[in-house]
Amino acid sequence: MNKTDRLLAIVLELQRKEVVRADDLAALFETSVRTIYRDIQALSEAGVPIIGAPGTGYSLMEGYFLPPISFTVPEAVSLLIGTEFIEQQFDDDYRVRSQAARGKIEAILPERVRNETSRVSKTMRLLISDKQVKQSKEKEYLGKIRGAILDERKISFHYTKRLTDSEGNRSSVRTVAPYGLVLIQGLWMLVARCDLRQDIRHFRLSRMTELINLGERFELPIHFNLRDYTPQDNRHLLVRLQFIHDIADKVKESNYHYIENMEKHQDGLHVVLRVRQLDELVQWVLGWGAAVIVLEPESFRNRIREEVQKMFKRY
Repeated sequence: MNKTDRLLAIVLELQRKEVVRADDLAALFETSVRTIYRDIQALSEAGVPIIGAPGTGYSLMEGYFLPPISFTVPEAVSLLIGTEFIEQQFDDDYRVRSQAARGKIEAILPERVRNETSRVSKTMRLLISDKQVKQSKEKEYLGKIRGAILDERKISFHYTKRLTDSEGNRSSVRTVAPYGLVLIQGLWMLVARCDLRQDIRHFRLSRMTELINLGERFELPIHFNLRDYTPQDNRHLLVRLQFIHDIADKVKESNYHYIENMEKHQDGLHVVLRVRQLDELVQWVLGWGAAVIVLEPESFRNRIREEVQKMFKRY
């Protein structure tokens, strides 16, 4: 990053935050603290009202805003693709807002940049599946949950799990304090503290019904940060499979989230998966038919064999 770009970036960083330390700026822009001192001095001499407090950091004088800046073609394309993504994946409220943002961005672009941006944008396209188009209920819930998170109010819903629990139940009513939403491989997940489990749990919006926003307030824990949050990994069971060479590429392209490792061998593609329960893999393994063999554990080999025998009896 050259000096001009760094000076602009420093002002933008100061606009985003109330106070910024020189050490933090040096780490962010991968330069020395002494260089940051010189940059701050250069900005001050150029008329940018920067206030410095020893031992605290730098801040911009209240009421100062950077004049409108121009976008390069790649920057404009990035922003416009971002608005298209939001239109497809977020709820109706944000869909409308993203369309408005797209109009504002296009309006302020110089004609040359706008024309070039349009040309580049036509070479890329975001597609969503028919299944995603039909997820109107999920998008409706997305908006309600987002509002509950911002208002710090609990919600309740009926939840259906993919597998039964230790008591043989698949459905339950949950009351939770919603902490945040995460989009994983096209699926929206709610991170929340569950009153029933008295701990943080994850819930797919697609498995929710009868969602209700409650009046009960909650306080987000001071130590919780969604961007830093890493869920506890309780997948302790390893499964090893062997696929024939002919479908090795298809297995790789499946991008199955339980896959830990894949290696090519003379007898086929060896795949290692890690799961919480072996039943989580049954349908996926059966879907490959005779092209896959369970190497271990033996208990899972027996489980697949039993399912195949049941299928054989049905036919």
